[in-house]
Amino acid sequence: MAAASDEPLGLTVHSMPSPGQALDEAESRRTVHGRWKMIAVLLMCAAPVIASYFTYYVIRPEGRSVYGELIDPQREMPRLTATDRSGAPVELATLKGQWLLVAVADAACDALCEQQLYLQRQLRESLGREKDRLDRVWLVSDAAPVPERLTNGLHGATVLRVPADQLSRWLAPVQGHALSEHLYVVDPMGNWMMRFPARMDAAGASRAKRDIDRLLRASSSWDEAGR
Repeated sequence: MAAASDEPLGLTVHSMPSPGQALDEAESRRTVHGRWKMIAVLLMCAAPVIASYFTYYVIRPEGRSVYGELIDPQREMPRLTATDRSGAPVELATLKGQWLLVAVADAACDALCEQQLYLQRQLRESLGREKDRLDRVWLVSDAAPVPERLTNGLHGATVLRVPADQLSRWLAPVQGHALSEHLYVVDPMGNWMMRFPARMDAAGASRAKRDIDRLLRASSSWDEAGR
């Protein structure tokens, strides 16, 4: 026993991390934490959009038909500079923040165009207290002046001029039809997500209103009413 106690103690020396290595590890942890935090914020922002679409298209009550056509995949709003009626430049992205009901036509605005603008206005007014969550947008596809006869009907609408070839980067009609034959629904993030049937009549507009009502209910509190 005495011999065993006289043996020298064995010591194991562990290397300590250098100050630089410790700083690198701390920075790495902060970077990973920051990335997860950013992902969480993005998911929180996107969650209401995802939830509204899921509610509307997946768990909607049976027996309710959807009148509008869901665009899949959705088309993100392109980075375009439009012009307003005075000729001033306006970034298309300024339309983001609330639901849009979009009509497209050249400035001459024939009978079909006038019908589309009328239905667009009636649809918005029919929403009652929710109408401020939906913007009426007319995208004029040429450089001609807008007729004075349309002034009263366009009160409260957003009118922007965007060349037709640039519009085709975002919106599209059903095959065999023209852009001007449809009304288009765009969500507050700028995604084109629905297209109503070509040459919609008053009966069709009533069905379109039900679609819009359900979209607004499913997405309450994540858009900016009253731009």
